[in-house]
Amino acid sequence: MRNHLSLLFCLLALGLRVCCEAGRLRKNFYQHTCPLAEKIIQDVTGKHVAANPAVPARLLRMHFHDCFVRGCDGSILLNSTASNNAEKDATPNLTLLSFDVIDDIKANVEKACPGVVSCADILALAARDSVSFKFKRPLWKVLTGRRDGTISRDSEAIANIPSAKSDFAALKQKFSTKGLTVHDLVVLSGGHTIGVGHCKAFSNRLYNFEGQGIQDTSLNPAYAAFLKTKCRSPSDKTTFVEMDQNSSIIFDNHYYVGLEQNKGLFQSDAALLTNKGALNIVRELLKSSKFFTEFAQSMVRMGAIDVLSGNQGQIRKHCAFVNS
Repeated sequence: MRNHLSLLFCLLALGLRVCCEAGRLRKNFYQHTCPLAEKIIQDVTGKHVAANPAVPARLLRMHFHDCFVRGCDGSILLNSTASNNAEKDATPNLTLLSFDVIDDIKANVEKACPGVVSCADILALAARDSVSFKFKRPLWKVLTGRRDGTISRDSEAIANIPSAKSDFAALKQKFSTKGLTVHDLVVLSGGHTIGVGHCKAFSNRLYNFEGQGIQDTSLNPAYAAFLKTKCRSPSDKTTFVEMDQNSSIIFDNHYYVGLEQNKGLFQSDAALLTNKGALNIVRELLKSSKFFTEFAQSMVRMGAIDVLSGNQGQIRKHCAFVNS
């Protein structure tokens, strides 16, 4: 009985944390201070997506990595300085791209409303708008009112961002510390339906799984053979492949179809099949409408992690630099 009560109190605490964080944000935060902000962000984002279909996956991943370190405060956007190595230069973030897209959006917003709209909100909105571009409607709600952080450390990125080589226990722990559930973990992993993965993040599964010089037996053999034609050496640090084979620029629930066939690219993907509860969620998300509904809800929860608001932080003039 005591264990059940402890679990109940833990779940209530996590729920209250996400609720309270989301309570600091609201719809149309810039309605009076910069009424065209969201339209500008949508238009500039759409211009970049139309020119490069890889942008949605890049911005979605950037938003995720931002929120998992110090909350959704735009700290992923800050450049390193002579005395500090920033998050964007940490190993998990070295393959992040399209910072220039955020800079372009910020420059356009600043022209309309100087010093009003945060980089953290711009990233959250641009991630949503980029993924939604082909659907011609917003796929999830983005509440606004975030403020920008002033601290960005590579060590914190390494410590907080879930690794592609994580097992289920490690993934669950990383999400739990952010107030997110196993359900959120499985749903947000569906973001891997778009984008690419670099060989160095999964080649151990092909050539030296768990340091034993063998292939990961949980990986679909035919898929493993295909991956070996792309990643020909465990030392390959430049080649990349689609995370969701033949569907890397289409945002849908196909990720779960491949996952159930043991075609999850990363060890962290395959880990979702090792827990009965997570596996049941994977199977639920094979229904397309279920995935889109649940993804929208989990994105709102993730977008509210440890946000700065009110007089906290600042509104950066340039997303890569703290205001002087």
